[in-house]
Amino acid sequence: MNRLDRLRGTGPGKRHNARTVAALTGNPGCSRRAVLDAAGVDKVRLAEHIGFPGSFGQSRFALARGNAFEAMLKADDCALLRSTLGAYVGGYEDLGADEDGTLSARHARTRALLLDASEGLVDHPLLTLEVAGQTVFLEPDLIAYQTGAQLQVVEIKSFAIIDGQADGTAVSAAAVQAAVYVLALRQLLGDDRVSHEVVLVCPENFSLQPVAVVLDVRKQLSTLRRQLSRLASVSALVESLPEALSFDLAQPPAAVVAALSAVDARYAPECLSSCELSVYCRHEAAGSTSALGRPVRDALGGVATIDEALALASGAASPTPDQAEAAALLRAAQRLRDEAVAVAPRPRGEAL
Repeated sequence: MNRLDRLRGTGPGKRHNARTVAALTGNPGCSRRAVLDAAGVDKVRLAEHIGFPGSFGQSRFALARGNAFEAMLKADDCALLRSTLGAYVGGYEDLGADEDGTLSARHARTRALLLDASEGLVDHPLLTLEVAGQTVFLEPDLIAYQTGAQLQVVEIKSFAIIDGQADGTAVSAAAVQAAVYVLALRQLLGDDRVSHEVVLVCPENFSLQPVAVVLDVRKQLSTLRRQLSRLASVSALVESLPEALSFDLAQPPAAVVAALSAVDARYAPECLSSCELSVYCRHEAAGSTSALGRPVRDALGGVATIDEALALASGAASPTPDQAEAAALLRAAQRLRDEAVAVAPRPRGEAL
């Protein structure tokens, strides 16, 4: 059993998918997540085991709407999707209906189809990506099609585009997830064969009528490569941990919490939407400046707690050399607040 297996313990390893790989870009400085993901720890079960379950996933209504929208687009060999894309695409292959259902067979069939020079739609392709030394099979609900010399990824999402605008957070998440597929395709076929532009297909306004928009995912690709490189080199971080350290869920919750405390976390409020362990990390970070968000944490470098920040702002504490810049900002903010309070109008009858 290697070091990562010992960290995970007796439970089966949790395999990555496109969503978990995309989530790696959310908090690049978190050593705890890097170690847990590299070891394949099931963070959902871990959070439940220690008493801090998160709330993740789509509602049943959203899932049903998404499935209905995708089925409508793919009916009749993707007739509606072809019309939405605004260009005729040649053949159509649904690899989800292969008689040989093994992952290796589907991946080989995907590769053969995508290497073909002819244009066409490929439904349910199976891609692979190396993540922290393990091969991750990606089974996207997407369609890839070839236009000219390059392959493009089509990502189908059920959130609406209303009057040409969509929720920025949803679009950003879709772009990162699509970038995972683009990266996997580029590793399979080469960068020159796969476009950095992806096609996002969503319902328009308040109907299920589809509309297609193009997203440039070069920035997301760069971030993904950097994060995957960091995970690939996580071995040095793992080797620095105590030999007996384990996140095995067969242990009592207190022992698992003690193991978590041995690995530095980098909590930010944004983690609540992307990490299964974020509720525990928020609890752990209570009273720290990191709990106020990344901009505050970065501006107050060297000031670990809110109490310390308040003491520096009021002058009750003297800053260390590495806190001097943050202390100056805090005192300036305190002075401005005091001035604002002094000139603020008071309700009639209130004593000065």
